[in-house]
Amino acid sequence: MPEAQAELRGVHVVHKARSGGLFTRDRVYALTGADLAVAPGETVGIVGESGCGKSTLARVLVGLQPPAQGTVRLRGQDLWAMKEGERRKLIGTGVGMIFQDPATALNRRLPVGRILRDPLDVHRRGTPAQREERVGELLDLVGLPQSAAGALPGQLSGGQRQRVAVARALALEPGLVIADEPTSALDVSVRAQILNLLLELKARLGLSLVFVSHDIQTVRRMSDRVVTMYLGRIVEQGPADGVPGRARHPYTRALFSATPGLISPITPIPLVGAVPSATRPPSGCPFRTRCWRADDTCAAEMPAVREEDGHLFHCHHPVTAGATDLDLIQERA
Repeated sequence: MPEAQAELRGVHVVHKARSGGLFTRDRVYALTGADLAVAPGETVGIVGESGCGKSTLARVLVGLQPPAQGTVRLRGQDLWAMKEGERRKLIGTGVGMIFQDPATALNRRLPVGRILRDPLDVHRRGTPAQREERVGELLDLVGLPQSAAGALPGQLSGGQRQRVAVARALALEPGLVIADEPTSALDVSVRAQILNLLLELKARLGLSLVFVSHDIQTVRRMSDRVVTMYLGRIVEQGPADGVPGRARHPYTRALFSATPGLISPITPIPLVGAVPSATRPPSGCPFRTRCWRADDTCAAEMPAVREEDGHLFHCHHPVTAGATDLDLIQERA
């Protein structure tokens, strides 16, 4: 089995919140016990409600967020056991990041050519002439004219700016690209263009891709494997073509059932209650306060990971394989 491009083992991330008392601050459990491996050439889609830890997971993978506990490996090397200079070099050359809003992710005072050349200058990749040549290659790669090199980001459309962001992420030929909501700030008319560009580049360059999005249908289209997160925990992982029909975790089924479809009307599985606070997560299974299958066992202990038919999930009472949404709606009632 080939070595994973990136791997998380037992990763925890805890933030200090602004809430709390005068002398104490609440802890936000942004990521708890995360285990994930991204294989070479694989696209992993991350889905879940707002605040579930998707962006934190992306920041950990790209080395922007150190874990409070656990290990993060990139191409087999433990990132946070390395010296700072070695870690910066490994991350800079091995991982590319595409941020949500290209209007804020790109320096508006620098021309596009300088933005694309900066990673090459920082890591001293080739001669100055070779760097300029690489800038031209990157513009071609993402479908922008050579004249764009002299333009400022504000002179480009939103779709063109995101193409520049994609080109910058690919400047040092990384094996792994993290895309955190890469189309959410774009007009609907250009989203498909950027998604098709990412698919084309992934196939052409053999990239591993981690795709974070609220758009569940897009994640299914883009991904080989879908990871479902809830309240800072990964609750299920499974093949994209097996979601939602063969998903085993009740939350995955409920989440996908609420996704609008173009052909058939949706029949969402109802969930009662709000998502619990990440500062005071419930005991046991984090989903138990909204799950119709929860019992005392769910409150007492976090379910261990189980594997069935290529799905990894944490649930004491998983959904029966092949159960329809209507079956679960009737069961919920």
